[in-house]
Order: sequence, then structure tokens, then C-alpha cells
Amino acid sequence: MRRPTLAKTAGAAFVTATVGGLASRPAESAWYARLKKPRFQPPRQVFSIVWPILYADIAVVSASTVDHLHDQQQPEMARAYTASLAANLVLNASWTWLFFTRRQLGASAVAAAALTASSADITRRAVEARGKDGALLTPYPLWCAFATLLSTRIWLLNR
Repeated sequence: MRRPTLAKTAGAAFVTATVGGLASRPAESAWYARLKKPRFQPPRQVFSIVWPILYADIAVVSASTVDHLHDQQQPEMARAYTASLAANLVLNASWTWLFFTRRQLGASAVAAAALTASSADITRRAVEARGKDGALLTPYPLWCAFATLLSTRIWLLNR
């Protein structure tokens, strides 16, 4: 993978993480503390460990995938992957904003489901391009699926 590509994907992941981090600050609010949460919700610290690892994974696997597609003379597939990644990162940041800032629990559950589908799509694209190296992105859609379950359950408990 080339440094300029990694710089772009890492920059995009960093911006997403920053937006999400700023939007999730209300997680320490009285509103969030009052929400009913399912028993399977992990401690708050888990999220601050998992997400940076996932963002790094997204940046590295995506840079590797885009460069590989260009090396294989498949620029249209590289553009499609990049567009899918951009949409995914917008969905990623929007979930946090919908849940914590707007307090739209139902909409955030739908956004989490869309993020899961999008994450599975970019993982599929990475696997098609890179095989087992692309499969290193698999924890991302799995975590997003868990987040969808968690978001949906919080919404249902607090309707």
C-alpha cells in the first residue's frame, strides 16, 4: 500500500472518529444515564477500545484494497470501493449524531442497520479484491451488527 493512499483513508477514518467522538459526548449526560439498556450492553470503556482499532483496520485494509485495485488495472472498481467507503463513513458518523445528539433512537437503529449493510458491502469488496487480506475487515461489520442489535434494543426499551 502506498503512503498517500493510507494518508487519505486514515484521514477519512480520523475525521469520522472525531465527529463521532464529539457527537457521543452526551453519553455522559443525565438523559443517557436514564435510558433503559439491555443486560448485554458492554461497559462504556469497551467502545473507546474497540472503535479506534476498527478505524485503524478500516484505514489500512481500505488503502491496501484501493492500491491493489489500481495495480490490477481496475480503476473503476477502486473508485466504486472509495465511494462505498465514503458512504460508509458518513453512515458511521451519522449514527452517533442521531443517537446521542438528536436522541432519535428509532432513526439511529435504522442508521445502525444501514451501517451494518454498508460495512458488510465494503468488506465483501475488500475480500473480492484482496482475498484473506481483505477479510481482515470482517470485525467491522460484526461490530456494527452488534451495535444494530444494541441500538434496536435500547430503542424498544425506551419507546
